[in-house]
Amino acid sequence: MRKEAGIIVFIFLLFVAESYAASKSPDVIKTETVTIGVEQQYESVRPGGKSALALRFEAKEGWHLYASEETASGGMNLKIRPAGPDYISFSEAIFPESHSYFDKTLNLKLEVYSGEFTVYVPFTVAETSGGQQEATVEIGIEGAVCSDIQCRVPRFGKISTVVKISSGATMEKAAFLVPVSVSTKGPVVSDDLVSYLVLRALLLAFVAGLSLNIMPCVWPVLPLIVMRIVEQSKESKGRSVAMGLVFCVGILLFFACLAGANIVLQVVYGTVLQWGDQFRNPGFVAGMVLLLVVLSLFMFGVFTITVPSSIAGKSGTGRGFTGALGMGFLAAVLSTPCSFAILAAAFAWAQAQPLVLASLAIMVIGVGMAVPYAILTSMPGLLSRLPRGGRWMELFKQAIGFVLLVIAVKLIGALPEARLMGVLYFSVVLGFCVWMWGSWVSYSMKVSQKIVIRFIAVVLAVLAGWSFLRAPAGPAIAWEHYDAELIEKAKGQERPVLIKFTADWCLNCQVAEKMVFSREDIVELIEGKGVLAVKADTTTKDLPATKALKDIYNEPAVPVSILFVPGEKESVRWRGISFADELKSYLEKLPSKN
Repeated sequence: MRKEAGIIVFIFLLFVAESYAASKSPDVIKTETVTIGVEQQYESVRPGGKSALALRFEAKEGWHLYASEETASGGMNLKIRPAGPDYISFSEAIFPESHSYFDKTLNLKLEVYSGEFTVYVPFTVAETSGGQQEATVEIGIEGAVCSDIQCRVPRFGKISTVVKISSGATMEKAAFLVPVSVSTKGPVVSDDLVSYLVLRALLLAFVAGLSLNIMPCVWPVLPLIVMRIVEQSKESKGRSVAMGLVFCVGILLFFACLAGANIVLQVVYGTVLQWGDQFRNPGFVAGMVLLLVVLSLFMFGVFTITVPSSIAGKSGTGRGFTGALGMGFLAAVLSTPCSFAILAAAFAWAQAQPLVLASLAIMVIGVGMAVPYAILTSMPGLLSRLPRGGRWMELFKQAIGFVLLVIAVKLIGALPEARLMGVLYFSVVLGFCVWMWGSWVSYSMKVSQKIVIRFIAVVLAVLAGWSFLRAPAGPAIAWEHYDAELIEKAKGQERPVLIKFTADWCLNCQVAEKMVFSREDIVELIEGKGVLAVKADTTTKDLPATKALKDIYNEPAVPVSILFVPGEKESVRWRGISFADELKSYLEKLPSKN
């Protein structure tokens, strides 16, 4: 009981501490795109005196803030809201002169601030404020921060400063002068034009959704979708329409999840969901690569996806609707790797809008993707115009498989070098496992045999994933490129040198990298002993390391690793992949670096 009570007290104190910390406004605000500081005009202000606060903005290169409320997307222009004790009155904030910026998404010239600029907040201290005292002033800051391709709405919060009030304040030395008010209204835009811009942006979102249906990444599920629609047309019109609408709901569900994530990120974390941010996550990119590889194997006929009778036949019940919902959601997910720029533009515009309008724009993208299927299922007469199946369809399907592999290769290029080779190797193993799953079993085979074969395929895939897809643990060795002069200089300084001769086409070299040079104890020893680690690349014959391997070190092939120990005439060499313990033993004998 005491333990539970202690936990409750701890949580309560933690909550109080966080609430107190959150209630204190900082005197500097830093975000990923803008830094804001505050400066006072005078060290102290006498009762009845006038002073000002200077808000110093520093926007990162390529980012800007909207200046004019009339032209800012969604009205997200820079807003300053000062607050303080009753005896301090604030005048209207004085903004700097803005400059013009042409927004390609809205096709409109806007007024913006960028780089370093200052906003001044004049204030007056009342005569009745009293003598010596201090007053805390907090300034709320709002607005969108945009670049050429995206907008963010940071939760700036409030920036604070303490104003000293003294009846003896001289107010002679000002830290800065307050300029004459600068108009930042920019070009006046009528309400009709604002409405037009919103409607045009929503139309852009709708067109972006339509474009998703021609994305190559969606093609693998199109045969199943067409099959489902054709089968549905044989049933009653009511059920056919209902199944089509449920499929469309599956598409909309995916975009509803995006809209919900956008709301959570803005309200809770003060950031926005940008289309394409997911591809900055190596895990997501690797997952999409592997999914595209599996789908390409499906297009090649290595395995098949069976449509259950509950989905395609008349005997189906609720499970058919569940399948339609899931297929629609999958189609929307598959559209993400190869979306056109129009989709990114529509999504970027949505991020600069109020939450309601942003959510509407995101959902309109989903509506655009779902509309063709809704029309097709509600008008069965159109199905008669679909081309009949034949060998051409099978060849087209296989050709799409190669397109998916090309997209997968392009995505692999976005992976960090440390993860790239692992994903490539696992893709091959995964392909083998999928082949086992689909080709090693037959319709006449016993159920127990099918289970054993597919269980082995799953276990093999899991073990390979654990081996190849693990993120590098701990720090990596800081390899230097092969340089004969650098090596000789290190030897002359009595510094140990480790040379790893390798090549991109050498499989044993990759194994040695994982078994030896990825071990944490080896990495720590190389760093702690001050060893010069040199990666000698021999991938092509014209590289300096390739010539040195043969002419200087008289080694016939890779992999080979050479350790030069200060004071020893002969180097220590390892050929092969299993020498981690021997290397560790030699490294432990070396003196630690100064």
